[in-house]
Amino acid sequence: MRLVYFTHSLLSCWNHGNAHFLRGVFRELIARGHETRIYEPTGNWSLGNLLRDHGEAGLEAFRAGYPELSSESYGPDLDLDRALDGADVVIVHEWNEHALVAALGAHRARGGRYTLLFHDTHHRAVSDPGSMRAYDLSGYDGVLAFGETLSEVYRGWGWGGRVFTWHEAADTRLFRPPASEGERSGLVWIGNWGDDERSEELEAYLFRPAAELGLPLDIYGVRYPETALATLARHGARYLGWLPNARAPDIFARHLATAHVPRRLYVQQLPGIPTIRVFEALACGIPLVSAPWRDDENLFRVGLDFLMAKDPAEMQQHLRAVRDDADLRASLVRHGLETIRARHSCSHRADELLAILSRVTQSRPLEHVA
Repeated sequence: MRLVYFTHSLLSCWNHGNAHFLRGVFRELIARGHETRIYEPTGNWSLGNLLRDHGEAGLEAFRAGYPELSSESYGPDLDLDRALDGADVVIVHEWNEHALVAALGAHRARGGRYTLLFHDTHHRAVSDPGSMRAYDLSGYDGVLAFGETLSEVYRGWGWGGRVFTWHEAADTRLFRPPASEGERSGLVWIGNWGDDERSEELEAYLFRPAAELGLPLDIYGVRYPETALATLARHGARYLGWLPNARAPDIFARHLATAHVPRRLYVQQLPGIPTIRVFEALACGIPLVSAPWRDDENLFRVGLDFLMAKDPAEMQQHLRAVRDDADLRASLVRHGLETIRARHSCSHRADELLAILSRVTQSRPLEHVA
C-alpha cells in the first residue's frame, strides 16, 4: 500500500501533539512494508516556533528517534498529480488549509483512484464548528475521528457509517519502560499551557496538591505566559520549557509519577477522549494520577491502570498514596502496561486503519456528503 498523508508537521511536535501519534503509525506501517509519503506546508507554525526557539538542534531528538521518517514540504504551487501519483490511500489532517482540503477532494472526485479520508484530532468541531463545517469534504470517502463523541458530531453532520473512530495510541517502539530502573523522585507533567483551557484545573489538581504534599514537580511544555509562570513559582513547581516528545520516555523514567489534567472542552463537550500523554505515560511504566474525566469508551481500567480523582482533595490523597506505597506504584505500572500492550499501541491502530480502509473500499460507490 502507498499512503500519502498531509499533516501540519511531522518534523515538529512543538504544541503539536498529533505528530506523536502519526510518527508511531507511520513507523509501524513502514515496518510492515507499506510506503508512506508525508507532506507538510512550508512555514507551518509548529516547525517555525521550534526553529525560532531551538534552531536545527531542536530536530535532533526526532531524527535520532525516527530515522526512517521524513517529510516533503510544499508551497502554493503544489502539484497534486505528482504528489498523489500511485497513491492507494490519501489522508488529510484537519490542521490544513481549507483550500488544500477542497483541492484534494476535487482531485479525488475527478477520478482519483485512491481512498481519501479526513482525519480530525481536535475539539474544533464543537469549539469552532463554523470553521470545521467550512471544509469542503464532498469528495471524501470518510472521516477518521479520534474519539466516539467526535464521531457522533460528524454523524450529526450527515456522515453516517462513513465516520470511523480511530483513537490515538502509544508508539511502543519508543515509549516503553526503561531497560534498567534508576532513582526516581517527584512528579512530572508534560503539557502545554495553551489558552487557559485548563489553567484552573492545573492549579487545583496538580500544582496545589503537589505543593501541599511537598512533592517536587517538574513542568515541561510551551505557551506558558508570565501569569502561568508566576503560578508555577508560587507553588514551587519547576518550569523546564519545551521537551521534544522523543525524549519523554527518559523524563518519565526519572520521576515517581505523572498526572493527566484534561482540557475543559474534552471533559465537558467531548467526553471520553484522553490526551495521547495518557497512552504514552502508561506505555513507559510510570504511575499516573488523573483529574476527573469520563472514560465513556472503556479505554482503560480506571483504578487499576491509573487512579482518577473526583475532586482536588481526592487528587491529593491519590498522590500521597502513590508517593508512599511502593506496592501500589508497582500495581499501577503492571496494569497500565497490560492495557497498552493489549489494546493501545500504534501497531493496534495500524491494524484498525487497514480494517477501516477495507470497509471503505467495499462500501463504494461513494455517496458524497454535501
